[in-house]
Amino acid sequence: MTHHPPSHARVLTASFVGTTIEFYDFYVYATAAALVFGELFFPVGSPGTQQLAAFATLAVAFFARPVGSIVFGHFGDRIGRKSTLVASLLTMGVSTTLVAFLPTYASAGWIAPVALCVLRFGQGFGLGGEWGGAALLAVEHAPPGWRARYGSAPQLGAPAGFILANGLFLLLGVWLSPAEFRDWGWRVPFAISAVLVALGLWIRLKLTETPEFAASLTESPPPSVPLFELFRHHGGATLAGIVGAIACFAAYYVGTAFLLGYGTKTLGFTMQQFLLMQLGAILFMAVGIYGAAWLADRRWDERRVLAGGCVATILVGFTIAPLMNGSAAGAFAFLSLTLFAMGFVYGPLGAWLPGLFPPRVRYTGASIAFNVAGVIGGGLTPLVAQGLAMEHGLAAVGLYLSGAAALSLVALLALRPRPARTALDQTL
Repeated sequence: MTHHPPSHARVLTASFVGTTIEFYDFYVYATAAALVFGELFFPVGSPGTQQLAAFATLAVAFFARPVGSIVFGHFGDRIGRKSTLVASLLTMGVSTTLVAFLPTYASAGWIAPVALCVLRFGQGFGLGGEWGGAALLAVEHAPPGWRARYGSAPQLGAPAGFILANGLFLLLGVWLSPAEFRDWGWRVPFAISAVLVALGLWIRLKLTETPEFAASLTESPPPSVPLFELFRHHGGATLAGIVGAIACFAAYYVGTAFLLGYGTKTLGFTMQQFLLMQLGAILFMAVGIYGAAWLADRRWDERRVLAGGCVATILVGFTIAPLMNGSAAGAFAFLSLTLFAMGFVYGPLGAWLPGLFPPRVRYTGASIAFNVAGVIGGGLTPLVAQGLAMEHGLAAVGLYLSGAAALSLVALLALRPRPARTALDQTL
Protein backbone atom coordinates (compact mmCIF):
# COMPACT_ATOMS: atom_id res chain seq x y z
CA MET A 1 0.00 0.00 0.00
CA THR A 2 1.44 3.38 -0.99
CA HIS A 3 1.56 6.14 1.63
CA HIS A 4 1.27 9.55 0.08
CA PRO A 5 2.86 12.44 1.95
CA PRO A 6 0.34 14.82 3.53
CA SER A 7 -0.26 18.19 1.91
CA HIS A 8 1.44 21.18 3.42
CA ALA A 9 -1.97 22.58 4.32
CA ARG A 10 -2.77 19.47 6.34
CA VAL A 11 0.61 19.57 8.09
CA LEU A 12 0.21 23.21 9.05
CA THR A 13 -3.38 22.63 10.14
CA ALA A 14 -2.30 19.71 12.35
CA SER A 15 0.48 21.80 13.87
CA PHE A 16 -1.80 24.79 14.44
CA VAL A 17 -4.91 22.94 15.65
CA GLY A 18 -2.98 20.68 18.00
CA THR A 19 -1.20 23.52 19.76
CA THR A 20 -4.42 25.56 19.81
CA ILE A 21 -6.03 22.76 21.81
CA GLU A 22 -3.00 22.30 24.03
CA PHE A 23 -2.79 26.02 24.78
CA TYR A 24 -6.55 26.21 25.27
CA ASP A 25 -6.15 23.60 28.00
CA PHE A 26 -3.26 25.49 29.56
CA TYR A 27 -4.98 28.88 29.44
CA VAL A 28 -8.25 27.54 30.81
CA TYR A 29 -6.33 26.57 33.90
CA ALA A 30 -4.43 29.88 34.10
CA THR A 31 -7.66 31.87 33.79
CA ALA A 32 -9.49 29.80 36.41
CA ALA A 33 -6.47 30.11 38.72
CA ALA A 34 -6.55 33.88 38.39
CA LEU A 35 -10.31 34.07 38.99
CA VAL A 36 -11.61 31.37 41.34
CA PHE A 37 -9.15 28.62 42.27
CA GLY A 38 -7.75 30.50 45.26
CA GLU A 39 -11.07 30.63 47.09
CA LEU A 40 -12.29 27.22 45.91
CA PHE A 41 -9.30 24.97 46.53
CA PHE A 42 -7.55 26.53 49.54
CA PRO A 43 -8.40 27.39 53.16
CA VAL A 44 -10.08 30.68 53.97
CA GLY A 45 -7.59 33.53 54.10
CA SER A 46 -6.86 36.94 52.64
CA PRO A 47 -7.58 37.26 48.90
CA GLY A 48 -3.91 37.99 48.23
CA THR A 49 -2.76 34.86 50.06
CA GLN A 50 -5.31 32.68 48.30
CA GLN A 51 -4.21 34.16 44.97
CA LEU A 52 -0.60 33.31 45.76
CA ALA A 53 -1.64 29.70 46.48
CA ALA A 54 -3.55 29.48 43.18
CA PHE A 55 -0.58 30.82 41.24
CA ALA A 56 1.66 28.32 43.03
CA THR A 57 -0.40 25.50 41.49
CA LEU A 58 0.03 27.23 38.13
CA ALA A 59 3.78 26.78 38.54
CA VAL A 60 3.44 23.00 39.04
CA ALA A 61 2.91 22.42 35.32
CA PHE A 62 6.03 24.36 34.42
CA PHE A 63 8.14 22.04 36.52
CA ALA A 64 6.40 19.07 34.88
CA ARG A 65 7.11 20.36 31.38
CA PRO A 66 10.86 19.57 31.34
CA VAL A 67 10.07 16.05 32.55
CA GLY A 68 7.58 15.68 29.70
CA SER A 69 10.08 17.11 27.23
CA ILE A 70 12.63 14.45 28.19
CA VAL A 71 10.16 11.57 27.97
CA PHE A 72 8.36 12.65 24.80
CA GLY A 73 11.60 13.91 23.26
CA HIS A 74 13.15 10.47 23.78
CA PHE A 75 10.39 8.76 21.82
CA GLY A 76 10.04 11.59 19.31
CA ASP A 77 13.69 11.21 18.31
CA ARG A 78 13.59 7.42 18.36
CA ILE A 79 10.22 6.34 16.94
CA GLY A 80 9.01 9.52 15.23
CA ARG A 81 7.08 12.76 15.54
CA LYS A 82 3.54 11.56 14.74
CA SER A 83 3.00 8.94 17.46
CA THR A 84 4.63 11.13 20.10
CA LEU A 85 2.41 14.08 19.23
CA VAL A 86 -0.71 11.94 19.56
CA ALA A 87 0.40 10.74 23.01
CA SER A 88 1.22 14.24 24.24
CA LEU A 89 -2.16 15.60 23.14
CA LEU A 90 -4.01 12.77 24.85
CA THR A 91 -2.05 13.16 28.09
CA MET A 92 -2.83 16.83 28.46
CA GLY A 93 -6.43 16.51 27.29
CA VAL A 94 -7.34 13.85 29.84
CA SER A 95 -5.68 15.81 32.65
CA THR A 96 -7.59 18.97 31.72
CA THR A 97 -10.95 17.24 31.40
CA LEU A 98 -10.66 15.64 34.83
CA VAL A 99 -10.26 19.06 36.50
CA ALA A 100 -13.95 19.63 35.70
CA PHE A 101 -14.89 16.88 38.16
CA LEU A 102 -12.68 17.81 41.12
CA PRO A 103 -14.19 18.45 44.56
CA THR A 104 -13.44 21.78 46.27
CA TYR A 105 -11.67 22.38 49.57
CA ALA A 106 -15.01 22.92 51.30
CA SER A 107 -16.14 19.38 50.46
CA ALA A 108 -12.88 17.39 50.42
CA GLY A 109 -10.32 19.32 52.44
CA TRP A 110 -6.68 18.95 51.43
CA ILE A 111 -7.54 16.18 48.96
CA ALA A 112 -8.85 18.92 46.64
CA PRO A 113 -5.63 20.98 46.20
CA VAL A 114 -3.51 17.81 46.05
CA ALA A 115 -5.68 16.37 43.26
CA LEU A 116 -5.58 19.73 41.50
CA CYS A 117 -1.78 19.72 41.59
CA VAL A 118 -1.62 16.14 40.26
CA LEU A 119 -3.79 17.01 37.27
CA ARG A 120 -1.86 20.23 36.75
CA PHE A 121 1.31 18.13 36.63
CA GLY A 122 -0.34 15.99 33.93
CA GLN A 123 -1.13 19.10 31.91
CA GLY A 124 2.48 20.25 32.04
CA PHE A 125 3.81 16.77 31.30
CA GLY A 126 1.73 16.61 28.11
CA LEU A 127 2.64 20.11 26.97
CA GLY A 128 6.30 19.24 27.53
CA GLY A 129 6.12 17.02 24.46
CA GLU A 130 3.60 19.04 22.48
CA TRP A 131 5.33 22.22 21.45
CA GLY A 132 8.59 20.69 20.23
CA GLY A 133 6.82 18.08 18.16
CA ALA A 134 4.39 20.57 16.62
CA ALA A 135 7.24 22.92 15.70
CA LEU A 136 9.21 20.08 14.11
CA LEU A 137 6.13 18.88 12.25
CA ALA A 138 5.90 22.28 10.57
CA VAL A 139 9.58 23.18 10.13
CA GLU A 140 10.63 19.76 8.83
CA HIS A 141 8.09 20.12 6.01
CA ALA A 142 9.00 23.73 5.16
CA PRO A 143 10.15 24.65 1.63
CA PRO A 144 13.23 26.89 1.22
CA GLY A 145 12.70 30.42 2.50
CA TRP A 146 9.63 29.51 4.55
CA ARG A 147 11.04 27.93 7.71
CA ALA A 148 10.14 30.77 10.08
CA ARG A 149 6.65 31.19 8.65
CA TYR A 150 6.00 27.45 8.80
CA GLY A 151 7.46 27.48 12.31
CA SER A 152 4.97 30.18 13.27
CA ALA A 153 2.03 27.77 12.78
CA PRO A 154 2.31 26.26 16.29
CA GLN A 155 3.06 29.72 17.67
CA LEU A 156 -0.22 31.04 16.28
CA GLY A 157 -1.94 28.28 18.21
CA ALA A 158 -1.12 30.24 21.38
CA PRO A 159 -3.33 33.29 20.66
CA ALA A 160 -5.98 31.04 19.10
CA GLY A 161 -6.10 28.89 22.23
CA PHE A 162 -6.19 32.00 24.38
CA ILE A 163 -9.14 33.40 22.43
CA LEU A 164 -11.06 30.13 22.76
CA ALA A 165 -10.35 29.82 26.48
CA ASN A 166 -10.89 33.39 27.58
CA GLY A 167 -13.72 33.94 25.11
CA LEU A 168 -15.56 31.04 26.70
CA PHE A 169 -14.93 32.44 30.19
CA LEU A 170 -16.19 35.80 28.98
CA LEU A 171 -19.42 34.27 27.69
CA LEU A 172 -19.90 32.33 30.92
CA GLY A 173 -19.46 35.57 32.85
CA VAL A 174 -22.23 37.14 30.77
CA TRP A 175 -24.61 34.19 30.91
CA LEU A 176 -24.13 33.24 34.58
CA SER A 177 -24.38 35.12 37.83
CA PRO A 178 -21.16 35.38 39.90
CA ALA A 179 -22.52 32.73 42.26
CA GLU A 180 -23.36 30.32 39.41
CA PHE A 181 -19.94 30.84 37.85
CA ARG A 182 -18.22 30.16 41.17
CA ASP A 183 -20.38 27.12 41.95
CA TRP A 184 -20.19 25.29 38.62
CA GLY A 185 -19.67 27.55 35.61
CA TRP A 186 -15.87 27.45 35.78
CA ARG A 187 -16.02 23.68 35.21
CA VAL A 188 -17.54 23.98 31.72
CA PRO A 189 -14.34 24.98 29.81
CA PHE A 190 -12.48 22.02 31.33
CA ALA A 191 -15.20 19.57 30.29
CA ILE A 192 -15.26 20.96 26.74
CA SER A 193 -11.59 20.03 26.41
CA ALA A 194 -12.63 16.40 25.81
CA VAL A 195 -14.39 17.37 22.56
CA LEU A 196 -11.47 19.47 21.36
CA VAL A 197 -8.95 16.72 22.06
CA ALA A 198 -11.01 14.24 20.05
CA LEU A 199 -10.87 16.70 17.12
CA GLY A 200 -7.11 17.09 17.46
CA LEU A 201 -6.55 13.34 17.56
CA TRP A 202 -8.65 12.85 14.43
CA ILE A 203 -6.47 15.36 12.54
CA ARG A 204 -3.12 14.06 13.79
CA LEU A 205 -3.84 10.39 13.19
CA LYS A 206 -4.05 11.16 9.47
CA LEU A 207 -0.43 12.36 9.31
CA THR A 208 2.68 10.49 8.19
CA GLU A 209 6.24 10.98 9.44
CA THR A 210 8.19 14.13 8.53
CA PRO A 211 10.56 13.73 5.55
CA GLU A 212 13.53 15.10 7.48
CA PHE A 213 13.16 12.59 10.31
CA ALA A 214 12.63 9.74 7.84
CA ALA A 215 15.77 10.79 5.95
CA SER A 216 17.81 10.90 9.15
CA LEU A 217 16.90 7.26 9.85
CA THR A 218 18.33 6.21 6.49
CA GLU A 219 21.67 7.85 7.36
CA SER A 220 22.10 6.24 10.79
CA PRO A 221 20.01 4.55 13.50
CA PRO A 222 18.44 6.84 16.11
CA PRO A 223 20.43 7.49 19.30
CA SER A 224 19.85 4.99 22.10
CA VAL A 225 19.39 7.81 24.60
CA PRO A 226 18.84 11.15 22.82
CA LEU A 227 19.21 13.09 26.07
CA PHE A 228 22.78 11.83 26.61
CA GLU A 229 23.79 12.66 23.04
CA LEU A 230 22.21 16.10 23.34
CA PHE A 231 24.14 17.03 26.47
CA ARG A 232 27.37 15.49 25.21
CA HIS A 233 27.45 17.28 21.85
CA HIS A 234 24.93 20.15 22.03
CA GLY A 235 25.02 21.40 25.61
CA GLY A 236 25.95 24.96 24.63
CA ALA A 237 23.14 25.22 22.10
CA THR A 238 20.67 23.89 24.68
CA LEU A 239 21.73 26.47 27.25
CA ALA A 240 21.52 29.29 24.71
CA GLY A 241 18.07 28.13 23.64
CA ILE A 242 16.85 28.06 27.22
CA VAL A 243 18.01 31.57 28.08
CA GLY A 244 16.99 32.98 24.71
CA ALA A 245 13.38 31.83 25.19
CA ILE A 246 12.89 33.22 28.72
CA ALA A 247 11.57 36.60 27.54
CA CYS A 248 8.50 35.24 25.77
CA PHE A 249 7.24 33.42 28.85
CA ALA A 250 7.81 36.34 31.20
CA ALA A 251 5.99 38.74 28.86
CA TYR A 252 3.06 36.42 28.35
CA TYR A 253 2.41 35.54 31.97
CA VAL A 254 2.76 39.11 33.17
CA GLY A 255 0.31 40.27 30.52
CA THR A 256 -2.24 37.49 31.04
CA ALA A 257 -2.37 35.46 34.27
CA PHE A 258 -0.85 38.02 36.65
CA LEU A 259 -2.62 41.09 35.29
CA LEU A 260 -5.98 39.29 35.08
CA GLY A 261 -5.83 38.62 38.81
CA TYR A 262 -4.37 42.05 39.62
CA GLY A 263 -6.80 43.91 37.37
CA THR A 264 -9.90 42.27 38.81
CA LYS A 265 -8.86 42.04 42.47
CA THR A 266 -6.80 45.22 42.93
CA LEU A 267 -7.71 47.69 40.16
CA GLY A 268 -11.44 46.98 40.34
CA PHE A 269 -12.17 45.84 36.78
CA THR A 270 -14.91 43.27 36.37
CA MET A 271 -13.95 39.87 34.99
CA GLN A 272 -15.81 40.64 31.76
CA GLN A 273 -14.09 44.00 31.29
CA PHE A 274 -10.59 42.65 31.72
CA LEU A 275 -11.14 39.49 29.67
CA LEU A 276 -12.49 41.63 26.84
CA MET A 277 -9.39 43.84 26.95
CA GLN A 278 -7.15 40.79 26.89
CA LEU A 279 -9.05 39.30 23.96
CA GLY A 280 -8.49 42.52 22.00
CA ALA A 281 -4.83 42.71 22.97
CA ILE A 282 -4.13 39.08 22.03
CA LEU A 283 -4.79 40.01 18.40
CA PHE A 284 -1.68 42.22 18.58
CA MET A 285 0.26 39.15 19.67
CA ALA A 286 -0.96 37.21 16.63
CA VAL A 287 0.11 40.06 14.33
CA GLY A 288 3.49 40.19 16.06
CA ILE A 289 4.02 36.43 15.68
CA TYR A 290 3.45 36.35 11.94
CA GLY A 291 5.16 39.70 11.34
CA ALA A 292 8.26 38.48 13.15
CA ALA A 293 8.26 35.20 11.21
CA TRP A 294 7.93 37.08 7.91
CA LEU A 295 10.86 39.34 8.81
CA ALA A 296 12.94 36.31 9.79
CA ASP A 297 12.34 34.70 6.40
CA ARG A 298 12.52 37.77 4.19
CA ARG A 299 14.77 40.38 5.87
CA TRP A 300 16.80 39.02 8.79
CA ASP A 301 17.32 35.69 10.48
CA GLU A 302 15.37 34.38 13.47
CA ARG A 303 18.06 35.34 15.98
CA ARG A 304 18.11 39.02 14.98
CA VAL A 305 14.32 39.30 15.04
CA LEU A 306 14.22 37.69 18.48
CA ALA A 307 16.87 40.13 19.71
CA GLY A 308 14.82 43.07 18.44
CA GLY A 309 11.79 41.71 20.27
CA CYS A 310 13.82 41.51 23.48
CA VAL A 311 14.77 45.19 23.18
CA ALA A 312 11.10 46.09 22.72
CA THR A 313 10.12 44.00 25.74
CA ILE A 314 12.76 45.70 27.91
CA LEU A 315 11.25 49.08 27.02
CA VAL A 316 7.68 47.88 27.58
CA GLY A 317 8.55 46.86 31.14
CA PHE A 318 9.03 50.51 32.09
CA THR A 319 5.48 51.40 31.01
CA ILE A 320 3.52 49.08 33.32
CA ALA A 321 3.23 51.46 36.30
CA PRO A 322 2.10 54.57 34.36
CA LEU A 323 -0.29 52.65 32.07
CA MET A 324 -1.84 50.20 34.55
CA ASN A 325 -3.30 53.07 36.58
CA GLY A 326 -6.90 51.90 36.80
CA SER A 327 -8.10 53.33 33.48
CA ALA A 328 -9.37 50.99 30.79
CA ALA A 329 -7.47 52.87 28.06
CA GLY A 330 -4.17 52.60 29.91
CA ALA A 331 -4.68 48.91 30.71
CA PHE A 332 -5.56 48.05 27.12
CA ALA A 333 -2.57 50.02 25.84
CA PHE A 334 -0.17 48.15 28.12
CA LEU A 335 -1.68 44.75 27.32
CA SER A 336 -1.46 45.45 23.58
CA LEU A 337 2.15 46.68 23.76
CA THR A 338 3.23 43.74 25.90
CA LEU A 339 1.59 41.07 23.77
CA PHE A 340 2.74 42.65 20.51
CA ALA A 341 6.32 42.63 21.78
CA MET A 342 5.77 39.09 23.02
CA GLY A 343 4.86 38.09 19.45
CA PHE A 344 8.35 39.14 18.34
CA VAL A 345 10.09 37.12 21.06
CA TYR A 346 7.82 34.13 20.41
CA GLY A 347 7.02 33.94 16.71
CA PRO A 348 10.52 33.01 15.42
CA LEU A 349 11.13 30.45 18.20
CA GLY A 350 9.32 27.78 16.18
CA ALA A 351 12.13 27.88 13.62
CA TRP A 352 15.04 29.14 15.76
CA LEU A 353 15.03 26.50 18.50
CA PRO A 354 14.75 23.46 16.15
CA GLY A 355 17.48 25.03 14.01
CA LEU A 356 19.93 24.78 16.89
CA PHE A 357 19.93 20.96 16.74
CA PRO A 358 20.41 18.20 14.14
CA PRO A 359 17.36 16.02 13.33
CA ARG A 360 18.47 13.03 15.42
CA VAL A 361 18.18 14.96 18.73
CA ARG A 362 16.01 17.84 17.57
CA TYR A 363 12.80 16.81 19.34
CA THR A 364 14.62 16.43 22.66
CA GLY A 365 16.73 19.57 22.25
CA ALA A 366 13.99 21.95 21.16
CA SER A 367 11.54 20.59 23.75
CA ILE A 368 13.96 20.80 26.67
CA ALA A 369 15.11 24.32 25.75
CA PHE A 370 11.55 25.60 25.36
CA ASN A 371 10.19 24.00 28.51
CA VAL A 372 13.08 24.76 30.85
CA ALA A 373 12.76 28.37 29.66
CA GLY A 374 9.10 28.06 30.63
CA VAL A 375 10.07 27.13 34.19
CA ILE A 376 12.46 30.07 34.50
CA GLY A 377 10.50 32.70 32.60
CA GLY A 378 6.90 31.64 33.11
CA GLY A 379 6.40 29.08 35.88
CA LEU A 380 7.06 31.44 38.76
CA THR A 381 6.25 34.72 37.02
CA PRO A 382 2.62 35.14 38.23
CA LEU A 383 3.70 34.17 41.76
CA VAL A 384 6.75 36.48 41.78
CA ALA A 385 4.85 39.32 40.11
CA GLN A 386 2.04 39.05 42.67
CA GLY A 387 4.56 39.20 45.50
CA LEU A 388 6.43 42.14 43.97
CA ALA A 389 3.20 44.04 43.38
CA MET A 390 2.05 43.49 46.96
CA GLU A 391 5.38 44.60 48.46
CA HIS A 392 6.79 47.17 46.02
CA GLY A 393 4.12 48.07 43.46
CA LEU A 394 3.82 47.60 39.71
CA ALA A 395 7.09 49.33 38.86
CA ALA A 396 8.94 46.38 40.40
CA VAL A 397 6.95 43.99 38.19
CA GLY A 398 8.04 46.04 35.17
CA LEU A 399 11.69 45.76 36.20
CA TYR A 400 11.24 42.00 36.53
CA LEU A 401 9.87 41.84 32.99
CA SER A 402 12.67 44.02 31.60
CA GLY A 403 15.28 41.94 33.41
CA ALA A 404 13.95 38.70 31.94
CA ALA A 405 14.07 40.18 28.43
CA ALA A 406 17.61 41.46 29.03
CA LEU A 407 18.76 37.93 29.93
CA SER A 408 17.38 36.59 26.65
CA LEU A 409 18.96 39.44 24.72
CA VAL A 410 22.40 38.65 26.15
CA ALA A 411 22.06 34.98 25.18
CA LEU A 412 20.95 35.82 21.64
CA LEU A 413 23.77 38.29 21.10
CA ALA A 414 26.38 35.89 22.52
CA LEU A 415 25.25 32.94 20.40
CA ARG A 416 27.08 32.72 17.10
CA PRO A 417 24.86 32.01 14.09
CA ARG A 418 24.74 28.30 13.36
CA PRO A 419 26.72 27.18 10.28
CA ALA A 420 24.81 26.72 7.05
CA ARG A 421 22.08 24.11 7.30
CA THR A 422 22.73 20.64 5.97
CA ALA A 423 22.08 19.83 2.38
CA LEU A 424 19.00 17.97 3.54
CA ASP A 425 17.70 21.14 5.21
CA GLN A 426 18.31 23.19 2.13
CA THR A 427 16.51 20.83 -0.24
CA LEU A 428 13.29 20.71 1.75
